[in-house]
Amino acid sequence: MNCVCVTYLSNCLNTMEKQTSCIRVYADKKQINRCKTDLEKLDFSFSSISEVLSLTGNKVRLKILYLLDKESEMCPCDLSDILNMTVPAISQHLKKMKDAELILQNKVGQTIFYSINSKHDELLKPLFRMVVRDIANVPNASNYEN
Repeated sequence: MNCVCVTYLSNCLNTMEKQTSCIRVYADKKQINRCKTDLEKLDFSFSSISEVLSLTGNKVRLKILYLLDKESEMCPCDLSDILNMTVPAISQHLKKMKDAELILQNKVGQTIFYSINSKHDELLKPLFRMVVRDIANVPNASNYEN
């Protein structure tokens, strides 16, 4: 009896793997085509946003972005002191974000200051609001309201 059950299950799994179409009564071709067209038109936006979100998916980079937003601009040495990391480690994170045009740099004398590229504010500000929403005593937390 065990052999029959195992064989039946194996056949069911093989059938499911081979099935390439959905079981439905009606496919709305207009909806499918409209959605495909919309996705094609928005492909660049999806790529840009996913790149930014990918970079912010790293805890250290998200902290750096938060600090840059809160303080307007900072140098790698200050970020290093605050995050208890080496300057080269901070610089690697900054380079990735600079290469993606997520942050900008401004050289003053021999010091390079970094700031957030304002074209990403619309995406980043809500993330920063989420970071501080549960903390009542964060200095300047009101910067992230609306």
